[in-house]
Amino acid sequence: MSRAGEVNAIELLRESDPLFATRLAATNADEAETRADRLGMRIIVRGDSEWPRQLDDLGAVRPYALWVQGAAHVRLACVRSAAIVGARAATPYGLAVAREWSAELASDHVTIVSGAAFGIDAAAHRGALAVEGMTIAVMASGADVIYPRAHEQLIARIADEGLVISESPLGEPARRQRFLTRNRVIAALTQATVVVEAALRSGTSATANAATRLNRHVLVVPGPVTSMMSAGCHHLAREGGATLAGAPADVLECLLPADEALALSVKRGHEMRESVTVPADALTAQQARVRDLLPASGVITLEELRVGSGLSIPQLLSSLGALSSAGYAQAESAGWARRA
Repeated sequence: MSRAGEVNAIELLRESDPLFATRLAATNADEAETRADRLGMRIIVRGDSEWPRQLDDLGAVRPYALWVQGAAHVRLACVRSAAIVGARAATPYGLAVAREWSAELASDHVTIVSGAAFGIDAAAHRGALAVEGMTIAVMASGADVIYPRAHEQLIARIADEGLVISESPLGEPARRQRFLTRNRVIAALTQATVVVEAALRSGTSATANAATRLNRHVLVVPGPVTSMMSAGCHHLAREGGATLAGAPADVLECLLPADEALALSVKRGHEMRESVTVPADALTAQQARVRDLLPASGVITLEELRVGSGLSIPQLLSSLGALSSAGYAQAESAGWARRA
């Protein structure tokens, strides 16, 4: 929508909706900006140099403005970023994965984005902060409202060392609907959304679904089949087409250009390779499909493998890495070959 279209829409609402007109009359943009300055915050709007352009992928439901606390440049901080999200009632397993993966990704200059909630969100933020990495908390309340209250020190530290942002005006409390709308911002800001733990029906699954609609990478961490906190992850992999992630490197591959991702996959294959070849019946269906495309002589390019397998580049690289470590494939300068 153009700026003129937005203005006309506001005028139409003001004339047709008395409640909207009352709220609009009570709004003072100058006062809001002054208050933000007083609190050490800033307001960025569409078209500003700091505005993260990927939010525009949300179309008509993109935010009009962001209230920001923190010294980092929002757009630049999100250039290479991943959302680490999951259940509030997380298990020790999920908390450990979120903390350790976030620390490793942040060490590789990946910005960790989450929602500052209990459970997986807090563990993700703390993991990034532990290695002095960049992390962004996207709030469901106004950027000046601490929610949950128990995370006052955590959110303050994120504001000092990373960024706290919200599309809600200052002073606005957290409400149920705002958690759902906040999730779309988390999905849009990042290149990949990683679900560590989630129940079958949860706000975390909503974040993953939003990322899918935006054509972002969605990865899930598998867990025990007996854990209800992993049921949502397994469902997303089975029904939603999410990619299983077994290590932070799987996430990193989604954020890198294809040539760098290929080099990383090869490196991982060399590091993981064992002397004994994995039996063919131990390969997954996806890995077996890629193995069967490898030529008996000569090489096949990554693009030819993508077309022949019907897999995405991240899925393909993951399978090639597994096949390399299992002794079935080897990387060549021009592509991939079958290992004798």
